[in-house]
This record gives sequence, C-alpha cells and structure tokens, in this order.
Amino acid sequence: MKRFIDTIKNIYKIEELRSRILTTLGILLIYRLGSFIVIPGIDPTQLEGLQRQTSDGLMGMLNMFSGGAFANASIFALGIMPYISASIVIQLLGIAIPYFQRLQREGESGRRKINQITRYLTVIITGFQAPSYLANLTAQLPESAFLLTGTFFWISSIVMLVAGTIFVMWLGEKITDRGIGNGISLIIMIGIIARFPFAIVAEFVSRLDEGGGLVMFLVEIVGLLVIIAFAIMLVQGTRRIPVQYAKRIVGNKQYGGVRQYIPLKINASGVMPIIFAQAIMFVPLSLAGFASSDAMTGFAAAFSDYTGFWYNFTFALLIVIFTYFYTAITVNPVQMADDMKKNGGFIPGVKPGKKTVEFLDSVMSRITFPGSLFLAFVAIMPAFAMIVGVNNQFAQFFGGTSLLILVGVVLDTLQQIESHLLMRHYDGLMKSGRIKGRSGNTASI
Repeated sequence: MKRFIDTIKNIYKIEELRSRILTTLGILLIYRLGSFIVIPGIDPTQLEGLQRQTSDGLMGMLNMFSGGAFANASIFALGIMPYISASIVIQLLGIAIPYFQRLQREGESGRRKINQITRYLTVIITGFQAPSYLANLTAQLPESAFLLTGTFFWISSIVMLVAGTIFVMWLGEKITDRGIGNGISLIIMIGIIARFPFAIVAEFVSRLDEGGGLVMFLVEIVGLLVIIAFAIMLVQGTRRIPVQYAKRIVGNKQYGGVRQYIPLKINASGVMPIIFAQAIMFVPLSLAGFASSDAMTGFAAAFSDYTGFWYNFTFALLIVIFTYFYTAITVNPVQMADDMKKNGGFIPGVKPGKKTVEFLDSVMSRITFPGSLFLAFVAIMPAFAMIVGVNNQFAQFFGGTSLLILVGVVLDTLQQIESHLLMRHYDGLMKSGRIKGRSGNTASI
C-alpha cells in the first residue's frame, strides 16, 4: 500500500505525466457522457426493445464495444468500430496494392498519408452503417418512440451518427497526441470496462436468486482471475525469444553460451485473428434472414448457438487459420534477414542470407501453432462459462476479444507510465522487473 501511495506521489510530481493522465481522463469522460446523448427525435424512455436486442449475440458484442451507446440510441452509437474496420481494410490493401506498400515504407510521411486515407474510409463506412442502424431502430422501437419522422429525421440522424464517429475518432487521436496510451485502444477499452460493473452485479443477483449463492459467485471470481492470468501470459508472450530456444525448436543445437534474442513473437497477430473469425461466424446468421429452406435455417441455427460444439469448434479452427494468415502477412523473414545483415547482426551457427530466412521461417511456423491454440482457447472460454451457468454478460469477460483487449491496453498504458517514471529516475510500478506490454510501445488494436 505504501509503495502504491509513493507511486501516485511520484506520478503527481512529474508535471508532463500528470498533465497527460488528466487529459486522458478528461477526454474519456467526454466520450462516456456522449454515449448517453440520445439521437434527437427519439424518446429515450422507449428503448426497451433495442436494449433487449443488444442483451446478447452480435448486437450484444457491438453494444459492449460502444460502451452501451448502441443500446442507448446515442449519437456515439456506432462508436469507433467503423474506424477499426477501415484500419483493417487498409492493412489488407497494404498486402496486395503496391501504392499502399510504398506508403508503408515511406516512414512518417507515409504514415500520415495512410492515416488520412483511413479517416476518409471511416466516413464512407459510417455513411453505409448509419442508415442500417436507423433501419434497425425503426424495426425494434414502437412508432410512438419517434418524435420526428420523415426525410428530415433520416438525414439529420445519419449526419449526427457520422459526426459522432468522426468526433470519437478525433478524441482518440487527441489522447494519443496529448494523453497517455493509444487513444483508439483506450476508447474501446473504456467501452468494454463500462459494462463490467453491470455484468458483475447481474451475476451476483442471479446467483442469489437462482442458486449457488455467494460461494459459487466467489468461485466464478477466482475463475475469472485465472483466465485473466492466462490472458496476461498470452499478451506478454509476444516478446522476442532466445536464440537457444529457437534452435532447439528447429533441431539445431549449435549455439553459444551468450543469451541472444531474435525478433520473433509467439503471438505476432494479437487479437486480429479473433476479430476476423468472429466476423466470419456472423455470416450464417446474416444468410439465414434471406433463406427460406429448412436446411439453411437449421445450419444457421447451429451456428447461432454460442455454447454449441460446432460453433466453438469452427470458431477455434478459424482463429488458428487466421493466426497463420495474419502472421504470414505481418512477419516477413526475408526483410528481417536483410535488416539483420545490414545492421551487422547474425544468428550464431546460421549462415546469413537464405539460410537465415529459412531458419526464421521454420521457427515462426513452429511457435505460431501453440500460440494460435492458446489464442483459440482463450477465445472460446466464454462458451464454457455460459455452459456452467454464468450470466451471458458476465461470461463475455471470461475470454474472447474483450478480455484480450482489456489486458493488452492496460499493460501498454501502464508500460508508458512506467517509462515516464524511469526516465526521471523514479522507481517503476513493480518491485522487480518491468511491465511488458504487447510491444515496445503502445500498440493499437
């Protein structure tokens, strides 16, 4: 406790760090307040239908990432997700289109250009999603909930939803520039963590009412802490690995006694495979709405059961596949070998050039498999939690994208705070060692 108080005092003494933290908290407060501002023309007292729809499933996940703004019919209802979608599209374009590949190699100027293109694409994506969101509102809410109707309501609401997403994106960029941590990641995290108090209270009440009592609730809390520990291991496992271990993996025992490292990660893809796989898993549900055959309806029903075997087996398999896919497009052994050669580096016992490329590729292929299995295990843990009777909302924190985002963003932000303390010769946040995030600096989602 004394160390914690001393750390708070040290943070307060550093004017720049204090200012950055207060700026971050202030901007996040603005975002949270905005999530409760209902779109003009909608009666906020008649949102029960929308809130029932967002209690679980795809809508529940979207509502979680928006911090409840989706269910509140807020001007921030679409949140930051259109920006995330635009970022993923730009990353994929960087694989296939030479223009984006050239921008990625141009350093800071290329990064600014890519960010500008991402913003424009965000506006386009939001422009398509806003009418869909309003159409869903008209289907879920009674006519009396709409105080305004007609063309004016649709146009004004679309403009507000697009402006809301742009404003949230701007808030995230301001946190990155003037605050602490990655702004986009923090906005997603605060939206997820905002649902946690409601989820834990709902689970506590359900245990008292439906059976199990306080003992079962405490068992669930312990289980959640264990899963969080696994998630921390998965996040911190994305560190460089010793050459000795790499050579044992590929069957090469020739290495010196000096402990050297190579820039390979056990989980180089982060949470992106889960995001891609989750998007694919929603396709059957979308197709079911356009199909009339019993076979298609039954197929979609099987993949809408979040606790079913086929849903979770397919989900885990897709995560493994996308882990290899995303690792292949983000890790380039040829470029790594060239960079090592240019900087005078080498792997003891391995010839530079083609042999180094083959060595790095072999190690990456072997360490990606256990990393993908670990990622898939954490992703399907909410299903096991729901099977044993955990409330749907609370079960979402037992794994999946939400937990990995929470752990990763918290570790990255604490790592930045610790760096500020160490630069000014203060003690770090831990008694021994340093906090390890997903990367050397704060990474985005």
